[in-house]
This record gives sequence, structure tokens and C-alpha cells, in this order.
Amino acid sequence: MGCCNSASSAAAQSSKREWKPLEDRSCTDLPWLLIFLLFCIGMGFICGFSVATGAAARLVSGYDSYGNICGQKNAELESIPNSGMDHTHRKYVFFLDPCNLDLINRKIKSEALCVAACPRQELKTLSDVQKFAETNGSALCHYQLKPSEYTSAKASSLCPKLPVPASAPIPFFHRCAPVNISCYAKFAEALITFVSDNSVLHRLISGVMASKEIILGLCLLSLVLSMILMVIIRYISRVLVWIVTILVILGSLGGTGVLWWLYAKQRKSPKESIIPEQLQIAEDNLRALLIYAISATVFTVILFLIMLFMRKRIALTIALFHVAGKVFIHLPLLVFQPFWTFFALVLFWAYWIMTLLFLGTTGSAVKNDRGFVEFKVSGPLQYMWWYHVVGLIWISEFILACQQMTVAGAVVTYYFTRDKRNLPFTPILASVNRLVRYHLGTVAKGSFIITLVKIPRMILMYIHSQLKGKENACARCVLKSCICCLWCLEKCLNYLNQNAYTATAINSTNFCTSAKDAFVILVENALRVAAINTVGDFMLFLGKVLIVCSTGLAGIMLLNYQQDYTVWVLPLIIVCLFAFLVAHCFLSIYEMVVDVLFLCFAIDTKYNDGSPGREFYMDKVLMVREQII
Repeated sequence: MGCCNSASSAAAQSSKREWKPLEDRSCTDLPWLLIFLLFCIGMGFICGFSVATGAAARLVSGYDSYGNICGQKNAELESIPNSGMDHTHRKYVFFLDPCNLDLINRKIKSEALCVAACPRQELKTLSDVQKFAETNGSALCHYQLKPSEYTSAKASSLCPKLPVPASAPIPFFHRCAPVNISCYAKFAEALITFVSDNSVLHRLISGVMASKEIILGLCLLSLVLSMILMVIIRYISRVLVWIVTILVILGSLGGTGVLWWLYAKQRKSPKESIIPEQLQIAEDNLRALLIYAISATVFTVILFLIMLFMRKRIALTIALFHVAGKVFIHLPLLVFQPFWTFFALVLFWAYWIMTLLFLGTTGSAVKNDRGFVEFKVSGPLQYMWWYHVVGLIWISEFILACQQMTVAGAVVTYYFTRDKRNLPFTPILASVNRLVRYHLGTVAKGSFIITLVKIPRMILMYIHSQLKGKENACARCVLKSCICCLWCLEKCLNYLNQNAYTATAINSTNFCTSAKDAFVILVENALRVAAINTVGDFMLFLGKVLIVCSTGLAGIMLLNYQQDYTVWVLPLIIVCLFAFLVAHCFLSIYEMVVDVLFLCFAIDTKYNDGSPGREFYMDKVLMVREQII
């Protein structure tokens, strides 16, 4: 790593350090990098332990209710009947009652057997089950029952529940999964209320399948529109911001005027015709209108003064959006940064889910209350679940933080390079290189702080959901208040972390020093930050709405001419959700670039004044705004 050749870390930490952006690179928060690496080794140990204890074979090949792994010869388990069977030719798991699965508690209520083949067609009677066994050599009844006894009296309790549903052509992890989705209706009814109506569900699914080409085309359209919007937003930002500002002021003035007009009209109305019982109500309404009108007037005056006082800050927001457009022209690969982050998250989540499934089948064989075999971990190793859950949150936040640091490093390189022709060939790869060589410890520390806030919030949310309807009003209010406070704290820390990463990318300081510097700069420029986070965020929100509405309108026009099906609500919902996610991914990168540019601008104006030897690094557009401000 590049940490060995960093000799100026002590000087970089001093409060009187000389400001040299992008110079004097040094490793930051190295102890936290070691802690994170040790934690990742622990995550690997959990996966390796699960695989070493046979969980992988039980997960992939499946096992019956007596602990026998399908598709291989098994060793006999102590005090477990029907264990130690040779299932070399029985490679698939078959459930006697496939609808009797407790997916929430990960327990198999139905008895599971290893069979040679899954039924491809529905078997309505025991005679059909017997014929299937004789034809395919696959016995679907209990091991102690021969196929010739399938029609006897004792077969009813040892054979599968009739009718036996047809299984999918390709077994899922060697499990015979029924094709009829209504079998699992009771597990999905909490999410989909109409799942019991097979006709509605089938029409919706047929609509999605018949319109898959249109859905794909509309998703690509939303992708193209998002990329185009990022390019043109630099040209429409000025007009859009002032239109929004004027509309807000006019809306406030109009609302205040209407309230005063209603108050005057109500006051002048004759009261002789009002009966005594309603006179008190009319006076209360008149008093309420007066209070509302005065409050609206005060709000409008304050809003007008704020807009008047912040008009120069709003101009700075427009300039930052303009410069952000230039950043994307010079660094077009920034557009694809969300894709790489999403790909990394998907890979990690796939690993995490696979390890979670391993944990569900690891441990020693024990009998449950039905006499079937379950595998459970005892002793201190049973707390591996909690370690694994913490790993999900911390590593996911670490990946997202790496994206923020990468974007910050690339934008900082662009901002503090006076001659843009001297930019690195790939500023993003250069930023990734600096992240890996110097700043992984800072990213690990920042993501761990977010994890410390997110875990208690998730625990409180779980407790609140479990106690819903049982706790008193006071406890419910306290829980909701704690959850809300932790959520707000998490959002504030996320914003502060992002600016701390930018300060680290500029000065190569550790996380705490960078967070302190960023916090001081944000406080010193509080009005500018407020303008950017209100006007700028609202602009980007309008951009997301524009993308969703445009894609939805195109979807309605295209789907309306599709005559193969009648229900196209679900395809349209899928398209709109995808369009919003795509627009959010792209515009969130745009928002991140604007925030990084602002911090660079604030630091630039703090250390430089434009005099010889202390020239500004900023773009000419920002320099004009700085002179005006």
C-alpha cells in the first residue's frame, strides 16, 4: 500500500498546517482499516464454518425430515429413526404437504422425503401416486410403505396430501416446488391482498409477460431521459430556480390575500339572521380566520425577507449547478458510478444471503416437537446471526461510502486542477487508487458510525412492530420519538460524513479532523448550505418527477395500443418505479457533485483571496458569483 511512503502525517494533523490540496497524501485512520479487515475475516469465518459443518450440502442438495441429505449416502444419526439411509438415486426433496411450510420461522411443518423424480403433472388420487411410482421409480409416500401398499387403508397418513400439485420442470435447489402459486397464497396475503383471486393475478402476470418488450424499452427510455436531463439541467437551472422562487412567493401572497378576504367577508356578513346557537360558532370561526391570516402574513413577510436576503445565495446555487454540468462533461464516467456501486452491493448481498441460508442449515441435528430433524447451533456460536446482521449493515454502508469518496476524489481533482487539460486520463480511476492506497480506514470509520446509529433504530422498529396494539399510548409515543430522532441523526451524520470524505480527499486528514473542518465550514456558510439543500434538492426532485411522468405517459400511449391483454396497471407501475429509481440514482450523483463543489468552493474562498500567489481555483462562473456576494 501507499502508506509506507507517507512521512508528513504529523504535519497534516496540526491546526497550523499549510493548505496544499491534493498534495502530501498520507494514510488516514489506519487502525480502523485493520479493525474492518478483522471484521471481514470474521464474516469469512462464519461462511467457512457453515460450509465445513455440512450446511452447504444440506442447502444445495436438500435433506429429508430425518436428517438424510438427498443424492448421497448418509451416516446414521444417534437416536434419530430413518437416518443413515442411502439416497444416492433420490436426488430431490419432496414435501408431503407443500402448502404447510412455516417460512417465517424457517421450520418445515410438512414431512419431507427424498425422491428420485418430482411429479410433472397433478396426481389426484392414490392410484395416480402408485402409477407414478411404478412408472418413474419415484416413491412419493413414506419410506416404510411400498408402492404396492399405496392404495391400502394406512396409506392415507403416510402419503402426500391429495391432490399432489405438479412441480416445476427445474427443481429449486433440488426441491420439488409446486407450479400452482396459489399454494403459497397465505404467505403473500400480507403483501398482496388480491392474491387469492387467481384470475386477477393471472391477468396481471400475463400482462407483464405480454408487454416485456415494451417494459424493457420504457426502462431504457427512462435511462436515456435521465442522462439527457443531467446534461441540460445546467442550462435550465437558472430559469427553473427563479420560476420556483417566484411561484413560492406568489403562492404565499395569494394564500395570505385569500385568508384576509375571507376574514373581511365573514366580519361584514350580517349577524341578525344567525340563530343564537350558531352565533358562538361563527365568532370562533372568525377568530380562527384572523389567527390564520395573521400567521400567514407573518410567514409571507419572513419568507419574502429570506428570499431577498438569500437571492445571492440562490445565484450561487445556480452557478454550482452550471459548474456541475461541466464536471460531467469532463468526467462522463461519473454517470456510471451508481451501476458499479449497485453491482458491488448485489454481489455482497448475494454472498450474505447465501451465508444466511448456510447458517439456517448448520449445527447439530435435534428433534422438533413433530419428531422431525432440525439443525441448530448451540453455545457461543449461536450468536453468529447477530454478527452476520451487523456485517450486512456495516459492509453495505462501507460500499456506499466508497462511492461517495470516489466521487468526491474525482470532483476535487477537477476543481483543484487549474488547467483542465492537465487532468489525469481517468480521474475516477485515480480517485479509486487514492481511496484504496490511503483512505479505506476513513471510509470504514465513517460507515461504522452510521452503523452504530442504524442498528438501534432497526431494533426499536422491530420492538415497535412486535408490540403494536399491546403497549400503552405513552410507550408508543416514546418509541416513535426515539425512532424519529435516530432517523434524523442518521440523515445528519450521512450528510456530515459525505462532507468529511470531501475534506479527506482535499487535505488527506483523518476522519475526525475532516469532519470537524467540514462542520466548521458548513456552519460558517449556513445560509448558502440552506439555499443549496432547499432550492437545489427541490430542483432535482422536479427532475425526478419529470422523468417519471414522461416515462409513464409514454407507457400509457404504448400499452394502450397493446390488445393482447386488458390489465396493464402492473406493467405501468413497474415502469414508473424503475424510472424513479433510475432518475434517483443519476440525480443523486448530480446532487453529490454539487455538494462536493460547494465544499471545495468554501474551502477555496477560506484559504485564498485572489491575490498573487493565492489565486482562486474556482471556475469563472463561481468567481463572478463570489465577487457579487
